[in-house]
Amino acid sequence: MRVIRDLPVLAAGEGDVPFVIQGYKEVVSADTTWNTHSHSWHELLWNEYGASTAVVGSQVWCITPTLGLWMPAGQLHAASAVAGTVYRAHFLRHGAQSTLPDVPVAVEITDLLRLLLERLEEPDLSPRSREVTEAMVLDVMRPSPRALLVHLPMSALLQPIVDAVRADPSDQRTLAGWASVLGCSARTITRAFLRETGMSFARWVASVRAQHAVRLLSLGFDVDEVAHAVGYRSASAFGAAFRRTTGLTPGTFRTR
Repeated sequence: MRVIRDLPVLAAGEGDVPFVIQGYKEVVSADTTWNTHSHSWHELLWNEYGASTAVVGSQVWCITPTLGLWMPAGQLHAASAVAGTVYRAHFLRHGAQSTLPDVPVAVEITDLLRLLLERLEEPDLSPRSREVTEAMVLDVMRPSPRALLVHLPMSALLQPIVDAVRADPSDQRTLAGWASVLGCSARTITRAFLRETGMSFARWVASVRAQHAVRLLSLGFDVDEVAHAVGYRSASAFGAAFRRTTGLTPGTFRTR
């Protein structure tokens, strides 16, 4: 069973809020999809357990316990999470000063940032301590270059590839194989991928595989199992490809 949640579309800063930073935590009890919506405040999304997905236009972001997502106020987005995911959302008042941009970016959830966010949840935190802690949160949040991001091609030509690889990341069809299936040249597909995603067919497939692998790793699957599930013959080959794509090791996303 999948639960669909409808949320409103709100403009940045629409209505005042009585907080600078306010946290929210939920254990997702069923597979859940949030419709396309936007908030009047900024949002920092991350998970205590599991991996979830946020979709912004043609961008698909993966959110994990170590890599969060900054969602600016007023930004349209949809989201999904599987049952058992424990997600965190920290809402920041529109106008709060931070080093983060007005577009979605990955944010590394460091031990320091996590401790500061947890401190804000203490019920007996004094107003002065809250003010200092909020200022520290705003100061330490930084964009991360290690985004778990997939750009989805939107053309009819590439849609069969998108559907097939996202449904089964272990799909082994090559560029030449897809050219034969689609009745066009490999060069045509290559040009389309570069035009629509800014990357080659091979790099795009690797990014889809990395996102799928992160979801499995965050749920506790063994690295060997994950490697096979996303189309690699060995854990070492998977690890090397994963590092090239994300700049991180698979162990970064293993459940602790």
